[in-house]
Amino acid sequence: MQSPVIDTYHKALNLNLDNSKYGTIAEIGAGQETARWFFRVGAAAGTIAKAMSAYDMKVSDSIYGPCRRYVSRERLQAMLDHEYTLLIERLGASRGGDCAFFAFANTVATHCFTQQQQGHGWLGIRFQATPQAAPSQIDLHVVLKGKKNIQDQESLGLLGVNLIYGAIRMHADPEALLASLLDKLSTDLLEIDLIDFHGAAFDAVDNRLMALRLVQHGMSSAAMFRADGKVIQPADALYKKAVLVERSRFHPPTKLTIDLLDSAYREFREESNIRPADIMVLSEMTLSSLGEGEGIDVDDFLQRAEILCALGKHVMISDYSTFYRLAEYLFRHTHMPVGIALGVPTLLRLFDEANYEDLAGGILEAFGRMFRHDLRLYVCPMRNMENGSLIDTRNLDIPPNLRNLYAHLLEKGHIRGLTTIDSTHLSILSQDVLEKIRRGDREWETMVPEKVASIIRSKCLFNWRAPGSVD
Repeated sequence: MQSPVIDTYHKALNLNLDNSKYGTIAEIGAGQETARWFFRVGAAAGTIAKAMSAYDMKVSDSIYGPCRRYVSRERLQAMLDHEYTLLIERLGASRGGDCAFFAFANTVATHCFTQQQQGHGWLGIRFQATPQAAPSQIDLHVVLKGKKNIQDQESLGLLGVNLIYGAIRMHADPEALLASLLDKLSTDLLEIDLIDFHGAAFDAVDNRLMALRLVQHGMSSAAMFRADGKVIQPADALYKKAVLVERSRFHPPTKLTIDLLDSAYREFREESNIRPADIMVLSEMTLSSLGEGEGIDVDDFLQRAEILCALGKHVMISDYSTFYRLAEYLFRHTHMPVGIALGVPTLLRLFDEANYEDLAGGILEAFGRMFRHDLRLYVCPMRNMENGSLIDTRNLDIPPNLRNLYAHLLEKGHIRGLTTIDSTHLSILSQDVLEKIRRGDREWETMVPEKVASIIRSKCLFNWRAPGSVD
């Protein structure tokens, strides 16, 4: 049974009446909306040592030091460093034995009328779980979706109180803490596309799982983490980058999975004349490929993530079941070319009109939205299981009423066949590999890269058991 949601007023009052928690609130860019809640409910002197804003850039730089962008994680970190250090220096000796200190900060740009841009910002809190404990920290990035500044400001105040209350009262249950961030808020007003837990209170937290939870709970449509497991903010990661995405289950990654991405990467780089440093390559898993609703198997997801990270892949999790929504999302963050690596079966599903019944313009509307920018589909051929012949972009059986559309996309280079795939890999299916792993058939080891096989064996992933072992 879920605990009842505590409203913002009572969260702020609860903290104000607790003399064992004491801290600073520093806010830039949208007013002192978080601090205002603590003053509004009364008894703020019990919780707030200092509340401040530094709107002028020179004043801000004189306090926190210069930075390239004022609404950035770099600025958030500088604010938390400065405010938390001052708190400990000034009050540690007199109150540190009885108080657990915290420093909350945000740096935000609300809705821009002149450029019609959504607001966004960084929020964070550094806190002690108990007096004199080593500090822990939560950082998050928020996209503000209000149509007016006042909506963004109100959303920011609610989110700030939820973050402070969650860190102080709920740090022992990070998943519940994450869900509580939207208390009294709506995803119509904001989305959180990054959250990062670190420090002593969160030693057991895997931020890759938290990235999944953001998407699973509808707090964001997509989340990303790097090959080293560090979560990244999508807009920053994709900014001015050409993007190549492979959408798959990666359950597990097979020789064909890796060959497809490598072949697409070579074509994408050469055709776009882009430096490798300017290409962001993503291995994407959708929620539907992980399970449905609350039925997602966390251990299974982390096993897939573990292998992808070990292979040096950056990972994206999304709820974009259709490719046109994925393309729209990527082109919101970059004006560079975007490539998607996929197989013939997926391409055939793209031309299934039943997938677009929710659009007034059907498949034509979907394709118009998908291919309005420089999008290329890199298509891996497949074997006809009945006669062994090769099915590729040149002999695909497209419905008659869509053949002219298909020919047009092929002619314009939006659909490109891959010709460098190792033909011996085309018969490998990830489901076959998974079944062989689970029943102890060692043939699976020949169907995945050696590094993948080594990881599966060493960590006993996907229910693998050493030959002769007993459960």
